[in-house]
Amino acid sequence: ELVFYDITASADGRGIMQDVVSRVADQIFIPLTVGGGLRTIEDMKQMLESGADKVSINTAAVENPQLVSQSADRFGSQCIVLGLDAISVPGKTNRWEVKVKTGRDGGDRTGLDAVEWAIKAAELGAGEVVVNSIDRDGTLEGYDLDLLKAINEIVNVPVVASGGAGSPKHMFEALVDGNADAALAASILHYGTYTIEQTKEYISRRGVPIRFSNLQLASNP
Repeated sequence: ELVFYDITASADGRGIMQDVVSRVADQIFIPLTVGGGLRTIEDMKQMLESGADKVSINTAAVENPQLVSQSADRFGSQCIVLGLDAISVPGKTNRWEVKVKTGRDGGDRTGLDAVEWAIKAAELGAGEVVVNSIDRDGTLEGYDLDLLKAINEIVNVPVVASGGAGSPKHMFEALVDGNADAALAASILHYGTYTIEQTKEYISRRGVPIRFSNLQLASNP
């Protein structure tokens, strides 16, 4: 799956780059999730009509939780992803709060408990939660496994790990130790540190079922 986040759209107060989404959707044949700057049902409708399979909302969902239920009713829960940016609470063990508008100047703390917000969003109709650890994002030191477990143990929708992947081992840990349903990676793939094939092979060899492309199946019988 390809996840396209226009990370400064909300902070800049502008819409997502629809032309980019449309051009990407024309060229790929795997699920495409799009997020950043989506504030209304009409914004989501435009992204889905442009070729996105799912839309991810973060800031707008915090500001207007009913947007989650309204969009789920309109498009189906399978289309609605909660993007959850979480940061640890100073002086508290295993407590995280939600941040919004994180694309510029570090974003804004909300005081909203991240685990409680994930529960509420799932109850409102979000079909998936992408849990991004602000503490780990960009560090390449691995995901926040405690955060992943805290959310995955209590919500009944798929949880995707985000923020901190520095190696295939980290992705494996997110799936096995963090109980995540999927793991998202950016830097290690963008910069060619590891290939997607290498990452899948590492995880597969350690017993986690994973889908390979037909080309990979031909070269790795």
